[in-house]
Amino acid sequence: MSDTVQIVFTPSGRRGKLQHGISVLDAARELGVDLDSVCGGRGLCGRCQISPSAGEFPKFGFKSSLSHLTEFTAVEARYHEKVRCLEDGRRLGCQARLQGDLVIDVPSESQVHQQVVRKAVDRRDIEVDPVYHLYSVKVPEPDMENPKGDLDRLISILEQDWQLDIKTYDSGLLSSLQHVLRESDWFVTVAVRNSDELTAVWPGFQDKLLGVAVDLGSTTVAANLCDLSTGEVLASASTMNPQIRFGEDLMSRVSYLMMHPNEADELTRVIRFAVCELLEELVGASHISATDIVDIVFVANPVMHHILLGINPVELGGAPFALAISDAVNLKASDLDLSVVNAAVSVYVLPCIAGHVGADAAGMVLSEAPQRSNEITLLVDVGTNAEIVLGNNRHLLACSSPTGPAFEGAQITCGQRAAAGAIERVRIDPDSLTARFKVIGSDIWSDHSDFHHQVTGICGSGIIEVIAEMYLAGIISSDGIINGALADQCESIVPEERTFAFVLHDGDVEVRITQNDVRQIQLAKAALYAGTKLLMKRLGVAQVDRIRLAGAFGSQIDVTRAMAIGLIPDCQLSEVSSAGNAAGTGARIALLNREARNEIEGLVRQIEKVETATEADFQEFFVDAMSFPHGIDPFHSLFAHFDKPKLGAGESASNIGRKRNRRRGKRMKDGQAK
Repeated sequence: MSDTVQIVFTPSGRRGKLQHGISVLDAARELGVDLDSVCGGRGLCGRCQISPSAGEFPKFGFKSSLSHLTEFTAVEARYHEKVRCLEDGRRLGCQARLQGDLVIDVPSESQVHQQVVRKAVDRRDIEVDPVYHLYSVKVPEPDMENPKGDLDRLISILEQDWQLDIKTYDSGLLSSLQHVLRESDWFVTVAVRNSDELTAVWPGFQDKLLGVAVDLGSTTVAANLCDLSTGEVLASASTMNPQIRFGEDLMSRVSYLMMHPNEADELTRVIRFAVCELLEELVGASHISATDIVDIVFVANPVMHHILLGINPVELGGAPFALAISDAVNLKASDLDLSVVNAAVSVYVLPCIAGHVGADAAGMVLSEAPQRSNEITLLVDVGTNAEIVLGNNRHLLACSSPTGPAFEGAQITCGQRAAAGAIERVRIDPDSLTARFKVIGSDIWSDHSDFHHQVTGICGSGIIEVIAEMYLAGIISSDGIINGALADQCESIVPEERTFAFVLHDGDVEVRITQNDVRQIQLAKAALYAGTKLLMKRLGVAQVDRIRLAGAFGSQIDVTRAMAIGLIPDCQLSEVSSAGNAAGTGARIALLNREARNEIEGLVRQIEKVETATEADFQEFFVDAMSFPHGIDPFHSLFAHFDKPKLGAGESASNIGRKRNRRRGKRMKDGQAK
C-alpha cells in the first residue's frame, strides 16, 4: 500500500499527493482549499461537509472510489441523527480520512469564501409583448336551457368580451375549473398563451403574471423573475452549477459521460434540482405564489442544453459535433421535473447555433443585435469554451474556441474562482516593477495603509491583468518568457526550478505567477484569438469596429488588459466594452417579447457556422496568437495608449517571429490535446 494518496478538490481544482490516512479537512488546509470548520474538527458544526466522487478520471490519471474514504464514523452518525441530516453521499471532512486516490467536491455552503456569482441583471428597456396575457371575465352561470359545459361557456365569453379565438387548452384545467368558477361567483381571470391557448384560471381578479429567465452556464446558473406585464425584474438568484464535480469544463463532463454512460441521468437530475432551488429562492424573495409563474425561458451552451433536456451530450465530444436538436424547444415544466411550479407552465429553450455555439450565444445575439448595425461587431462570451459571433446587418458568422478553464482559475498555480479575498485587479509600475492589487470584497489597493484584507488567491480577471501588466512592464517577453535577468532589480522575480516566477503577494497565502501559468494563459488566449481571426478571414475584414465581451467573466475583464495580452483583436479602445450577462439578457428578451422568439429562430438559421476543429487555417492563426499581444498583428490602437515594452536582452523581432512561435505553438497545442 502506498504511503501517499492523490486528491483533487473541485471546484477549485487544487490537487496534490498527501499522506495516507489524512483527514479531508487537513488535506484541504494543506492544499489551501476553502473548506469551512469552526468546531476544531470535532464533528459538531457540520460546516466541513464534502461530496466524494466515484468513477474514472482520465484527466487526473486515477480512479476515484467512495471506498477510498474511511467508513462512516460514530461522530458523523451522531451529527446525522442529533443535529442535522447529512444529504445522501455527504461526509464530514473532519471525520472522513483518505485511504486512496479521490476527487472531492466542496459544496458552496461549505466554503468560507463563497464564490461571487457575477451574472448581474442588465437593467435595460425591453419592449414588452409577452407570450402570455391576462383576461378577466364574468362567466355566465349554467342553466337548464343551456347545456354547454363550464369550459365551453368560459371560452365563449372570452371570444365575446376579448375577441379571442381559443383553439386549445391545458387539460390540467379540467380538474379544478368547476371549483374555481363557483368559489369566485363566476368571476375569474385567465392566462392565454399566443392568443389562442387557455393555460390557467384564477378565482377573482388576478394582476400578476410572472415568468423566469434562466441562464444555464457551465459554472454558474442565474435566474431572473420578471413581471410579464411591465418587464420589471422582481427578484434574481444565482448558484454554482453543481455539475462541477463531474468536470470543471464542458468537455470534461462529456468525457466523464463517455466513461460513465449510466451517469447521464444523474447529471440531468442535479441541474434540474438546482433550477428548482433557484425557483424556490425567487418565490421566497418576492413573496409571490409559485402559481403566478406561467412561463420559463432557458439559454444554455450545447452541453448544458442537452443535459437539461435529458439528452446524453456525448455526440458533442467529437466531430461532427452533432446536436440532437438545434431548433427552439417548447415544453412543459413537468417535462423537466420542475415541481416548484405548476406542471403546465410553459418552457421555451432558445435555439442552438451549432455544435459548440449554443442557445446562450443565440441569447447574446438577441441582446446585442449585431444584425441591425452596419458596423462589424465582434461578440465574445469568454468562458471555458469561448463562443464568438462576428458580423453586421449583411452577414453573421459564429464559432467556438476551446479556451479551457484557465481564465476561471483552474490550471493556475494560485488560481481560484471569484470569491472574497481573490485578487481581481493588478497594476505594476514599469519603472520600479513593484505591484499593487485589489481583492474581491475590498475597494482599497494593497499599497494603502488601510489594506488589511486576507488574500486567498487570484481569480480570472486578476490573472488577465497580472499577465498584461507583466508584459507591459517588460517582466515577460512577447513570447511569454519571464525575464530572470531582472531578478537583481526586482525581488518579486524569483527562481523556480529551471525558470522564474513573479511573486505578486507574499503573505499567509503566497500568490505567485509561474512560467507554466503564463503558458496556460497563452494557450487559452491564442485559441480565442485564432477563432476570431478565422471568422475575420471568412468575412473578409482586416479589423473590427466594435467589440463586446459577454458572460460573467467577460463582464469583469479590464478590456485594455485583455487587448494587451491579445485576447481580442486590435480595436479603438473606446469601442471595446462589456456586454454584461448578454445571454441572460437575451433570455429575458425572449421571455418578455414573443416576436423576439420568432426573430432569433429565423436569425439562427441564417448565421454561418464555422467549425474551428476542421479549419486548416486555425493552427496557423493559433501559433501567431501565442505571442503577446500577437506575433504579426501590430495593435496600433493599443500602443497609442500604452508604451510598447522594450525588447529584452537577446530578444529581437526576428527571433520572436512567426517561425519560432510556430514550433513552440505546435508543441503546446500537441500537449494541450493530450
